[in-house]
Amino acid sequence: MQIEDLNVILKVAEFRSITAAAASLDMRTATASAAIKRVERALGADLFIRTTRQLRLSAAGERFIPKCEEALLTLVLAKQDLKADTTELAGELRIGLSSDLGRNLVVPWLDAFQDLYPGIYLKVNISDSQVDFYRDPVDVALRYGPPGDSNLYGFKICDIPRLLCAAPDYLARHGTPKHPDDLARHNGLFYQLHDIVHNNWEFTAREQLFRVRMHGDRTSNDGDLVRRWCVAGRGLAVKSSLDMATDLLKNTVVAVMGEYQAERTELWLVCPGRQSITPTVRLIRDTLREKCGGVLEQLVSKNILPENSFSVG
Repeated sequence: MQIEDLNVILKVAEFRSITAAAASLDMRTATASAAIKRVERALGADLFIRTTRQLRLSAAGERFIPKCEEALLTLVLAKQDLKADTTELAGELRIGLSSDLGRNLVVPWLDAFQDLYPGIYLKVNISDSQVDFYRDPVDVALRYGPPGDSNLYGFKICDIPRLLCAAPDYLARHGTPKHPDDLARHNGLFYQLHDIVHNNWEFTAREQLFRVRMHGDRTSNDGDLVRRWCVAGRGLAVKSSLDMATDLLKNTVVAVMGEYQAERTELWLVCPGRQSITPTVRLIRDTLREKCGGVLEQLVSKNILPENSFSVG
């Protein structure tokens, strides 16, 4: 068996299709089929059950594939460790970022990162849509929430409190809400993902849950636009404290109803698999943890966030 043949086996198991696997590896279908036959002949077992309509793993394949993936990953990581010891970080990294966090915090951090490691070439994909690693030109993605697919791999960067925010000008005109019941008199600014408008807000206080169905005159699928509306005094928004950090520290927006905690979120660096974890990705992960922790500590020092309200890593 050759390592290249084992990579073909893993791709076929991933796509459940020899044709799709061959296309992803930029090889002919016949070449991929030959690789499968060589591995199966060496093992003395069929790894796949093929019909005219579908391909699926056999019982032997179910046992072999995880071990094969683990063995190849060990080899890849060993090669990367050797390379990291002998060469400078270099190469291309395609990273997906959400619009608000990406534009206002992470892109400047990446600029500084590239100043330290000029051999790294970054391609940045800005979008609030969920990343599809098989469709989108992305190697890693920084996203709120853990990976939703068990086939993906991720590093948690930090826990993040979410805050109810408004501009001082808006509060001067409409009053400051003190209790979730007060929100009925206020204009909400909403984020929309696909067809779902996030206008059902939840808060907890003293182990009691408060649910509020908000009304408002502005909705967008771009988180940065929701933040801009909030800064401009157009209404109230529930936002990640990281997204709003610069505005909170400048007092262009303030957090209100502090006794009532909005639902928390998590920031994750997500990869399509463990084989995507290069020395560059590890360094990006460590940089993000350091930078995010520093911003959240600033919010604590300004009494915008309470002590021990977040964790890193």
